[in-house]
Amino acid sequence: MSTISGSIQPARRTGTGASAALASAMTRAASRQSWYTIRFLVDRGRVDDAWRAYAYFRWVDDRIDEGKGDAAARADFLRRQQALVEAAYRAASCGRPMPADLSPEEQLLAELIAGDTEVDSGLQTYLRNMMAVLAFDVERRGRLISAVELDRYIDLLAAGVTAALFHFIGHDCPVAPSAERARAVGGACVIHQLRDLIEDCANGYVNIPAEYLATHGITPGDVAHPAMRRWVAGRVALARDCFREGRAFIARLGNARRRLAGRAYIARFEYMANIIERDGYLLRAAYPERKTPRAVLWVASRAFI
Repeated sequence: MSTISGSIQPARRTGTGASAALASAMTRAASRQSWYTIRFLVDRGRVDDAWRAYAYFRWVDDRIDEGKGDAAARADFLRRQQALVEAAYRAASCGRPMPADLSPEEQLLAELIAGDTEVDSGLQTYLRNMMAVLAFDVERRGRLISAVELDRYIDLLAAGVTAALFHFIGHDCPVAPSAERARAVGGACVIHQLRDLIEDCANGYVNIPAEYLATHGITPGDVAHPAMRRWVAGRVALARDCFREGRAFIARLGNARRRLAGRAYIARFEYMANIIERDGYLLRAAYPERKTPRAVLWVASRAFI
């Protein structure tokens, strides 16, 4: 499903004193770009928690995607994580103890929530939306989904990631809710799904509406079929619209680090959209050129314009 880029190895140590270093190491191993973004753009007092949030969900995502157990085992694992979120918030508000059998990765979640003292915080929105996204992935693995389900999935993911960005970067500069707020991240989700479509389909996550496949008599693997390429072109156009609206919204933000982070985030996926367009909307299994020095320079130039 690849809701988060990269992959990490299981944690080997735990404890409050070690958790920040552990989360940092896990994040760096999974995505250097994410590590540097957190290190230099996140609010100074929130860097450790940003690493905890990224590392924890990277671990959960990997466990669900690459889990060696059956569907029931994956569902049990996710239910445990959902219960831990609720238990951690109860512990934070009522002083109730957390379960004693937490793994090192689950300890990251417990410490992250222990520091969340706000009512209806952006962090809580992020945690609950990501859990909803993962629950949907566990349920739908191996089956086709409708266009309505696909849209709902993107909306949940975009709202959650946007809430996290605003929680960790420029936290003291509140932004009123609006329809534009999550548009940039929504466009990024669309391109992310296209980039990973072949891999995701192989893992049982088909992010193409069942209605479209049935109407055109194609399968998820028919990436060279004209109907599939038309669908990809339409998705890229949708993402471009989201990026335009997102850039306009970001330009109005009062926090400079938020503006820089937002532009850099959009640029990463604009570069990927450019590649897909140059390929004539014929999707590939891998895109190594997105990690080249040329790509880094292009994204940086877009971010600082």
